[in-house]
Amino acid sequence: MPCGARAVPPSARGGSVVTGLFVSIDGPGGVGKSTVTALVAEELRAAGAAVLATREPSDTALGRLARNGTDDYRGLTMACLIAADRHADMPDLAVILNARAEVLDKRLTSRGAHSRYERAPGGPARECAAFREAARFLMAAGVRVVQCDASTDSPQDVARRVLAAVRDIGMRGSP
Repeated sequence: MPCGARAVPPSARGGSVVTGLFVSIDGPGGVGKSTVTALVAEELRAAGAAVLATREPSDTALGRLARNGTDDYRGLTMACLIAADRHADMPDLAVILNARAEVLDKRLTSRGAHSRYERAPGGPARECAAFREAARFLMAAGVRVVQCDASTDSPQDVARRVLAAVRDIGMRGSP
């Protein structure tokens, strides 16, 4: 489930302030989205940026229904619940975290699966493939994409890459 943050970085060397930057952090279950989002938000706040970190589905009543209904709702019903809970903005920066399926299997076994997608045999491999396709789609749509391999990169390494990309966008302006 995607996590995201909107950051307003402080002015870089007297330059203009970015008044809103939408960064999405997406990937399969167990890849580290929540951990990376927390690290990035903490670092941006420490640098003086106003950050709103969210997750999808959200913590609203509709979001909780979608999040807790993965065993009950399927197909179009689930898609409509998720769509009704989210905003359809394209991000200024899309971070796609991925990992080898066996790494995700191990993490999900350790922490516990949150949904039928994570419990399904072969689910992590299917999710990894879907997020590789999502990265291609976003790049074709003109979105700046940072892809990270959470099999080998630590959450801190991923956060540093995200922060570098956010700072680069802040200095150049949104794409």
